[in-house]
Amino acid sequence: MKILVIDDESLVRLSLKRVFESKGDKVFLAEDGQLGLEIWKTEKPDLVFLDVIMPKLTGPEVLTEIGKNKTGKVILISAYAGEQNQETAKQMGADLFLEKPFENIFDVVEKAKKLVCE
Repeated sequence: MKILVIDDESLVRLSLKRVFESKGDKVFLAEDGQLGLEIWKTEKPDLVFLDVIMPKLTGPEVLTEIGKNKTGKVILISAYAGEQNQETAKQMGADLFLEKPFENIFDVVEKAKKLVCE
């Protein structure tokens, strides 16, 4: 599976990369929305972890830009859960919302794999 992690927090990017690669997945990383959008368009990942607040382009701006060309499932992630929830994530074009920091990264991976298999 091809996975793209778009997040300005290096700990989040590297943690997800480490766990998914240990399961044999190919992982692409982007530290801002603009780079993430470029990788998304060229690599067409099966799954995208997309932070809400980032430099250059925010998560919602990336979703707007990708529009109807969206490939794969999108998990919107944010430390500001008060402003985001499952309903607002779906309205933006995401498939799931997860709050950061992750309590258990292995649970996150399990939820992500389940989402992709739906």
